Amino acid sequence: MNQVSPSISNNFMQTEQVDIKKLWDDTLVNIELAITPANFKTWFRDTRIVSLEDGTIVLGVPSVFVRDWLKDKFQPMILRVLRENAPFVRNIDYSVVARSEKKQDTRAQNINAALPLEEYYINKSDNLNPRYSFDTFIIGPFNALAHAAAKTVSERPGITYNPLFIYGKTGHGKTHLIQAVGNQLKKSGKKVFYVTAERFTVDYFNSLQSGTANSFKDKYRQYDVLVMDDVQFLNSKEKTQEELFHLFNTLHDNNKQIVFSSDIHPALLSGMEERLQSRFAAGMIVDIPAPDLESRAAILKAKAAQNSITLADDVIEYLAESINGNIRELEGALNSIMCQSQLLGRILSVDEVRLIIKNSTRPRRNMAVDDVVEKVAQFFKIEPASIYEKTRRKEVVKPRQLIMYILREDFAVSYPTIGQKMGGRDHTTVIHSCEKIKNELKHSPELEEEVSQIRMLLK
Repeated sequence: MNQVSPSISNNFMQTEQVDIKKLWDDTLVNIELAITPANFKTWFRDTRIVSLEDGTIVLGVPSVFVRDWLKDKFQPMILRVLRENAPFVRNIDYSVVARSEKKQDTRAQNINAALPLEEYYINKSDNLNPRYSFDTFIIGPFNALAHAAAKTVSERPGITYNPLFIYGKTGHGKTHLIQAVGNQLKKSGKKVFYVTAERFTVDYFNSLQSGTANSFKDKYRQYDVLVMDDVQFLNSKEKTQEELFHLFNTLHDNNKQIVFSSDIHPALLSGMEERLQSRFAAGMIVDIPAPDLESRAAILKAKAAQNSITLADDVIEYLAESINGNIRELEGALNSIMCQSQLLGRILSVDEVRLIIKNSTRPRRNMAVDDVVEKVAQFFKIEPASIYEKTRRKEVVKPRQLIMYILREDFAVSYPTIGQKMGGRDHTTVIHSCEKIKNELKHSPELEEEVSQIRMLLK
């Protein structure tokens, strides 16, 4: 039985004995219930707690690839489950442990356990992801102008390029760059807040319903830097646009820096008030187009180096030429290659990579909408006709939203056309569905796996 010395006050540390093997076994039980069996076997097999000191867990993993995947996809969940079993845990580090080292002593350790802190990784007070920095941003001809503008803003906030408006299609690096601005200014002591346009809208309407509109206004006016992602979500939302208009004026008049991102140029945002569009254009508008061939090769080399994997020059050349979409597609292909390389324990040949890419590239562009509906309905075991019905049944809503997202992202179908094909729905409904899926994909490995499997069906 573990013995715990009583804590004297919230400002003191407490020492306790913890059986780290039992702690991790209990944690794995809860994690296994929360994710798919395939994900659990792939990413949590051969993991263990190596040490626990000063509230920091050191988790032993079998490879660099597993380490990076756990940090990127599962870190918040792992920390949350650990804290349910041991509230004093405040951080997680990783150590790549060879299989021969697995049988180390896992007896109870004396640790200095700090009291619970805020959620690790993404800071809840500003929503900034510390991984998104200028140091980790890969610069190429396609994004050099946007990078230069962002760097200038981080050096002279509120003076040069205010607001900064960055636009481009999904996966081109907009979120990374605007959060890099926020993280850089945060280091200099500025009070920064990052928010998606959807979250801003939800917060605003919640404040109206709860009668706390003044608190909402005070909250957003206190920041030195406001970073707002996916502004296109505000299309046709008149009340939210009006609130943003007044917030913009207040911040701008006080030389507070404002940074926006969107998937299209602000002048093309349908349903956006003209007075807001004119304010978007008052500073600097810069595009991040699709990466060129040279940039795609540079990105692949940098990502491979970050993950300690070796890629032959002919493999990099093949990938750069074969995948001409967004950066996320490049990363997805690289993840597949790294996983296969780890499983085989060797560097893959270009022929092996060609086979992997053939099985993981995006679906063909000439597929009919009805075919997409049929495949997704087949995946979720529902009738295709139910997708078009005016129903809000849970088992139908999610497949319908995924269909809208895939039609938009993979086939570049316009929002109005998708709405028309999906039973005559308004284009704003389609935008909301696409944004909802896009945001959930950032935090849900299960949904990411479902989308990947659906894309395989659409080949």
